[in-house]
Amino acid sequence: MIDKNTQEKIEFSGIIRSVQPRSNVWRYRLDNRTHSMTGYNLFLSGTAEGEEGNFAVAISEKQMLKHRFHIGDEVRGTAWTKMYPKLEYADYYRAGGLKKLSEGPDLDEEAREPWTGELPELSVYDWRGCRMLDSRSWKGKCFTCKWACMANVAIEYNWGVTQKFRFESFCYGPKNCKQYKMGKPRAVPYKDCGSVYDEGWLDEICTENRDDEE
Repeated sequence: MIDKNTQEKIEFSGIIRSVQPRSNVWRYRLDNRTHSMTGYNLFLSGTAEGEEGNFAVAISEKQMLKHRFHIGDEVRGTAWTKMYPKLEYADYYRAGGLKKLSEGPDLDEEAREPWTGELPELSVYDWRGCRMLDSRSWKGKCFTCKWACMANVAIEYNWGVTQKFRFESFCYGPKNCKQYKMGKPRAVPYKDCGSVYDEGWLDEICTENRDDEE
């Protein structure tokens, strides 16, 4: 078993179950929730480190634009294990040698709820902004949606001194999606002050660029 405090280059292969944007989120009480798009996550069923199972591999926007990965594609490549597991949701990152072995079914660009068409560039996600998404919805009916996202979150716990880390699910999809559920308000702790709760009004600020149908 690989020591999680070190990194090793591994080989992987599998069938894509979902492709989602990858982002980092910085939280500071209720004063700030900043989202930074960093690439995409490929969720696969296949083999990694010589073991079969489901796993996620982080790739860059450049790699995504080159290969146009989508659900059902069979792919292989190399990647690296994580040095700091609490900072990165994907099981592997720094992917390389990517190759699409076979194409999945043709994309249905009219499909909605979930939206499973071709993923847009990261600038589109950045412009749209996102809302909190119930974690059970992310794991279930929203998992294959191109607007779903599991983000790496850093909480400023003691300004400039310490941070806390976790993963949170978000939705970049249309506000009128019938399957959308926000889930429970999310606690944002700060040293010696307890927690305040993000109850959704930050979602309105993050998505103010668009209307209900966008």
